[in-house]
Amino acid sequence: MLRTARDLVYRVLYRGTGRWCPVCEQPSRRFRPFGVDERRDEAMCVHCGALERHRLLWLFFNRMTKLFAGSRGSTGFLHVAPERCFEPRLRKRLGAGYLTADLEDPGADVRMDVTRIEYPDASFDVVYCSHVLEHVPDDRRALREFHRVLRRDGWAIILVPITVAATVEDPTETDPKERLRRFGQDDHFRRYGPDFLDRLRAAGFNVRVVGVAEVASSAEASLMGLTQASGEIYYCTKR
Repeated sequence: MLRTARDLVYRVLYRGTGRWCPVCEQPSRRFRPFGVDERRDEAMCVHCGALERHRLLWLFFNRMTKLFAGSRGSTGFLHVAPERCFEPRLRKRLGAGYLTADLEDPGADVRMDVTRIEYPDASFDVVYCSHVLEHVPDDRRALREFHRVLRRDGWAIILVPITVAATVEDPTETDPKERLRRFGQDDHFRRYGPDFLDRLRAAGFNVRVVGVAEVASSAEASLMGLTQASGEIYYCTKR
């Protein structure tokens, strides 16, 4: 209830038209600040909670894929660790073909360890996993599993926070304080660099890297708060 009341206060304080969120299609005077390692101004939509990367990805789904072109239930979509801003909208648009999965969240459709996915080969048309693999000790095995359950003509969006020049990791580190110091959060096993692309390719994916400029005009990027914090989209297909 407190969260609801706080959200309502923010919506009143941020009422206006200076910004627009493509996820919930709502205007606001500005976006809310947000950040874990570093607090960012103009980051979070006051209505749906979408961050910079979510707003970019939603535009990508609509403008550069055929995700919403088919009939409801026709696309097998695996959504790992579903975000609150996406889950109800994807479920409404995709219908019975939409499946959420998480190792710990009881609200997900299925309990899933991404290093041991209990679905047959080529089960899904789309796999989407964002900001999860830094929490997984054996991320390479998870990537191989995503590749295995993806259909031959399917595609995947697999994103991680890129925070260093080259990936640093230690899956054997068990001290939460050391993980916090070394990797930014006490439940992280690594910090990723741009060489994450090498891991995607080693798992068998072709990868197309898509930036803000390919998805939105400069005017749209300003209106929607698509900044450097939006990152890049890794669009993965099978070789």
